[in-house]
Amino acid sequence: MRLAPPPRPARSLTRKTAASAVLLLCAALVQTVPQSASAAPTRYEAEQGAYSAGSTVDANHTGYSGTGFVNSGNAVGAYVEFTVDAAAAGNATVGVRYSNGTTADRPADVLVNGTAVSAARAFGATADWDTWATSALTAPVRAGSNRIRLSATSAAGLANIDYLDVQASGGDGQAPTAPGAPSCSAITEDALTLNWGASSDNVGVSMYDVYEHGNKIGEVAGNLTSDTLTGLRPDTPYNLTVFARDAAGNVSPASPAADCTTRPSTDTTPPTRPGTLTSSHITATSADLKWGASTDDKGVTAYEVRSGAGVYQTVTGKPPATSTTVTGLACDSPYTLTVVARDAGGNTSPAGNAVTFTTGACRSDGGVPSSISTLSSGWTIPWGTFWMPDGSSALVTERDSFKVYKLTPAGTKTQVGTVPNAVTTDGEGGLMGVAVDPGWATDHYVYFMHSASEGNRIVRMTYDGGALGGYTVLLKGIKKSKYHNGGRLAFGPDGYLYAATGEAQTPDLAQDKNSLNGKILRMTTDGKPAPGNPFGTHLYSYGHRNPQGLAFDRDGRLWEAEFGNSSKDELNLIKPGNNYGWPVCEGSCSTAGMTNPKASWPVAQASPSGIAIVRNVIYMAALKGERLWRIPINGDTESVGTPTAYYVGSYGRLRTVTKVPGEDALWLSTTNCDNNGHAPDGSDKVFKVLIK
Repeated sequence: MRLAPPPRPARSLTRKTAASAVLLLCAALVQTVPQSASAAPTRYEAEQGAYSAGSTVDANHTGYSGTGFVNSGNAVGAYVEFTVDAAAAGNATVGVRYSNGTTADRPADVLVNGTAVSAARAFGATADWDTWATSALTAPVRAGSNRIRLSATSAAGLANIDYLDVQASGGDGQAPTAPGAPSCSAITEDALTLNWGASSDNVGVSMYDVYEHGNKIGEVAGNLTSDTLTGLRPDTPYNLTVFARDAAGNVSPASPAADCTTRPSTDTTPPTRPGTLTSSHITATSADLKWGASTDDKGVTAYEVRSGAGVYQTVTGKPPATSTTVTGLACDSPYTLTVVARDAGGNTSPAGNAVTFTTGACRSDGGVPSSISTLSSGWTIPWGTFWMPDGSSALVTERDSFKVYKLTPAGTKTQVGTVPNAVTTDGEGGLMGVAVDPGWATDHYVYFMHSASEGNRIVRMTYDGGALGGYTVLLKGIKKSKYHNGGRLAFGPDGYLYAATGEAQTPDLAQDKNSLNGKILRMTTDGKPAPGNPFGTHLYSYGHRNPQGLAFDRDGRLWEAEFGNSSKDELNLIKPGNNYGWPVCEGSCSTAGMTNPKASWPVAQASPSGIAIVRNVIYMAALKGERLWRIPINGDTESVGTPTAYYVGSYGRLRTVTKVPGEDALWLSTTNCDNNGHAPDGSDKVFKVLIK
């Protein structure tokens, strides 16, 4: 039961030592002194923060600041949380003003953005409940919004908490050195241990992050130089790199890559053939399927619904279900589907019986993909596609060759030049987005985003219809990294150029309004901030991780798709000045001031790149998910309908989708020639998809 002052009775607790645990993220300086009259630059009153159930704002003692103080509930985990803004990432001095009129310590964990920076920190006795003291510590903060929580570690709850005084201490801007070359050991069929050389830093390495291409799959504290990765697939190659980061959020260059392949499975016995497959409830875009269970000596882990070699849907679980609804089918089209079983060793059963059916008639509201054909082949990572204003052809960039091609509606491909000063990042950077000036007929301007020696640039060149010329840098200062470079360019109905930038594997940059990274930018054709931008700079929106899809709907609204980290990919409706949450949120969250996505997906089903809009329907190309998502916009509202997937696993990694001018059709390109797709150079294609 809560004990409410006055008078505040003493609680019978064993006093803990005043020494607090100092974690890797910061060195905490403990001071317990009477509160002086001097004030820190930024004060955060406890009564204006968040606090746990059972806690109240009281004013029954003297000497407090503001309108009161927080008297916590008597429980382990009772907390007070402050939302603290920082102009830049770095270390800050945090002073906690408190009173404790008992003789017993009331320790608390201090957490910054969910990470403990001081464990069981002492908040010892003061002379009485009217005497206030300050406990000061140094804590790492990121640019933008931060959550600082005091959480009680004893049943006594917290001391009375008055406020936080927060003083920035001049950020640490120096990144750690690149970790040493990684190597693999203890390799099994589903796990391995990755080892690397230590990084160095002027302050200290706080964490190492392990990446498989652009996806973070592990992290360990900065005093460790190995990580055991589990849950891997047998006989599968993994391309692994390591990054170091410090407490201020600075991220090192990438380590060299290690290519490691898990052992073949010792399980060589495939599951039995699934039982009889039946279909029912056929609609224009879906069908219900049901089949008999398969058996396996070590257990069935999944069923795959297939059309030929293409996997339309994977059903998992423990054990996996023996029924599913297959969605994203083309309307008025014949299908022949089978089901195979799969075990943990990657063995697949013989296919069960086939079912054949024809989907229902096509709808007239927004259309669905009805046919797909190869328009052009022989490409190596085509990245950006942008149509000329007259619809006569489109410009297409190749990421790693830095070449630019003209591609006609008939599929004729002609190189028109190479973008100077472009470099690769040996990952996701290189020559990325392209856009053609709406006034091209008179100014002949075209625009590119590419990686250069110092970072990512947005540049302008000229194009006379046959060859590129000139080269003018419009915007620099966009940090590059091996991964998370963004790169998409688009012109809005307002005539301004929009650009998507990644956070360059430095998550805090997404919240830093002084950084161009992790943002949607809006600028004039001379590279200046566009009039009306919400912060008077190039920034249009912020809080993005790795945005690569930009498209405007019939109402002139901007939609954006971006890669999540390990949980959720996002489709967002972009509004000027809004904060889209990264790295505080991935997918939807309840954090005040952050905008939730309109749709989200598990990363294995998406990893979205380009998006396009045809008849008020968003089409989103998925790389890891190897499918084209159809997401209808609900009329002129700000909501979307149920997403459906097409071409699942049929054409590999899908990169860019672009509306064909004057037609209800799309161009759709692949990215199968990089390390994720494992296809040889020249294997990528551009498809044409008709919408009916």
